[in-house]
Amino acid sequence: MSDGAGEHRVTSNGPGVATSDASGPRAADAPVRRRPRLRAEILIVLGLSLGQSAVYAVVDIIGRLTADVPLGEQATALNPSRSERPYLDLTYQLLSIGFALIPVALALYLLSESGRRATARIGLDMARPWRTLAAGVGLAAVIGVPGLGLYLAGRALGVTVEVQAATLNSHWWTVPVLLLAALQNALLEEVVVAGYLIERLEQLGWRPVPVLVTSALVRGAYHLYQGFGPFVGNVIMGLIFAEYYRRRRRTMPLVIAHTLIDVVAFVGYAFLPDSVLSALGLA
Repeated sequence: MSDGAGEHRVTSNGPGVATSDASGPRAADAPVRRRPRLRAEILIVLGLSLGQSAVYAVVDIIGRLTADVPLGEQATALNPSRSERPYLDLTYQLLSIGFALIPVALALYLLSESGRRATARIGLDMARPWRTLAAGVGLAAVIGVPGLGLYLAGRALGVTVEVQAATLNSHWWTVPVLLLAALQNALLEEVVVAGYLIERLEQLGWRPVPVLVTSALVRGAYHLYQGFGPFVGNVIMGLIFAEYYRRRRRTMPLVIAHTLIDVVAFVGYAFLPDSVLSALGLA
């Protein structure tokens, strides 16, 4: 349901680090002769992950807009059941989550080229755990409530489809799978769009504003299949998350925030009564 940009060289791993101008060491990390390779690498990573999703989402929204049914009367289902046989369904769910994390592993592998651990480079760790957790919860609150408001506004205006956040059949493993799905979404989006993409665009010498906008637009684009409300909401989320990463060089608070937002959406949708969902405009 709901994943950052920056342009400065970091001199410390912790939050609140100082940064230098884009013309400094970070921009020099990519010699001219290496830049075509970096551009190709970015396209490959995005093409295997969220860039591919963005292309499909653009095609999907065009199909929805040209359909006989108005956009506001259409629906899309997240986390659907994949088989009527419970344990086969569980197998498919776990395989889908596992394979969706391969681009995360690839991005981390590529970012470790300098010999420094990629998780340390992009702050994907629990250094200062209480501060990290507090930052994640705070970001979730800042993004989650306005995001719901934009979704409801989009539904009222007829420019957002009905998003069925969890259509899994009820089993003993439904909640654990939804929790894993939320974590998978968070890791994929924040590592690839906030961490990896920002680091690489900075190495290409991009200025901060283009980096922020590019990261945010990619994030919004792969949500277009949900309509224009979620697109706008995720672009705003992308700008906030990108600026946070640019200043702090920490993806873990972003992962925590994104996971919390999706957990509330997925588990809440799966278990709230229909009357409550209808009152919230979610059913």
